[in-house]
Amino acid sequence: MRTLTPTHQNSILVTWVKAFGRALDAAGCDGSALLAEAGFDLSHLGGPDARCPLTKTGRLWQVALGATGDEAFGVKLASYFTHTAFHALGYGLSASSTLKEAFERVQHYSSVVSDAVGYRFHRCGAEYHFYIEPRTEVPIESIDALVGTHLRMCRSLIGREFSPLSIELRRPRPAVIDDFERLWRAPLRFNAEHNRLRFDAASIERVLDSGNPELARLSDAVSARYLARIERHNVEARVRTVLTQRLPHGEPTQEEVAELLNVSARTLQRKLGDSGTTFRKIVDETRHAEALAHFSMPQMSVNEVTHLLGFSCSSSFTRAFRRWTGLSPSEWRAGSGSRSLHAPARRSPGSVNQHADLQRR
Repeated sequence: MRTLTPTHQNSILVTWVKAFGRALDAAGCDGSALLAEAGFDLSHLGGPDARCPLTKTGRLWQVALGATGDEAFGVKLASYFTHTAFHALGYGLSASSTLKEAFERVQHYSSVVSDAVGYRFHRCGAEYHFYIEPRTEVPIESIDALVGTHLRMCRSLIGREFSPLSIELRRPRPAVIDDFERLWRAPLRFNAEHNRLRFDAASIERVLDSGNPELARLSDAVSARYLARIERHNVEARVRTVLTQRLPHGEPTQEEVAELLNVSARTLQRKLGDSGTTFRKIVDETRHAEALAHFSMPQMSVNEVTHLLGFSCSSSFTRAFRRWTGLSPSEWRAGSGSRSLHAPARRSPGSVNQHADLQRR
């Protein structure tokens, strides 16, 4: 795994800090006092949009682990994250039509929560593999918390009894793993090459009754706007924003995007290379994400989506869509791609309130 050296100060939503306080209280400690010891004042942390430097949370982990003496504190911390702890991304995850869609959403919008960790998610034979990849140095217990968080997401969507095929962690084996086994309920492997969760494909692709494509699209839009606001220094995010705006007018060239970003094409290429990606890859990923979002709208035709994504003809778009999903657009709509593609999305009473809340963000 390649560990990236950050070119800016990595940050995280302060909602994570507040979760630390709740978890410390539950462990019999004085959460507020320990947060203060780590340099945090609960009364001045800010609202749900507020962020703090990742360097400050490193001290918080030290304080929490010292106070509790619990190697499984990160595993337990996941239980204290509320639905809204992940900004708009939390709504999108809850509204996803499959676990596959939810994990793809995590992969695409994870920087809403923190830009210190990236994710890879893909199918491998009869399984799906989800990789957690730190982009800078993070405490090993924070990876435990992320594993627990994503397991809770799965169980909230598909059922409390759900478990992955296995969990692999790069961290050393803890002296006592009882809580790891009790809360994760999956075969564990420590000192592994990757931080990886393995899932069976059938569960990941199962269509969920709770899916709400309209709410999911709205949450994605809010997440994209939030990322654009906090990541203006992030050239990859800026390129995605320009592409989303320009694709309906035809596929822009790298030179055209560079001009809109007020940099030279060579500088843009170099910066993307430093970030481990390319202009062509970002174009492809953006089109893929936008295609799935558009096709969750029953009224959108293949010709309309072809135009909105800047393809020259429907056949070119269909070939690309088959490469992304293994299916043609019509097959994807008729199958497990989205639960509500041929009928209006059914909203639960809670989703109406979520919809209104997102519109206010």
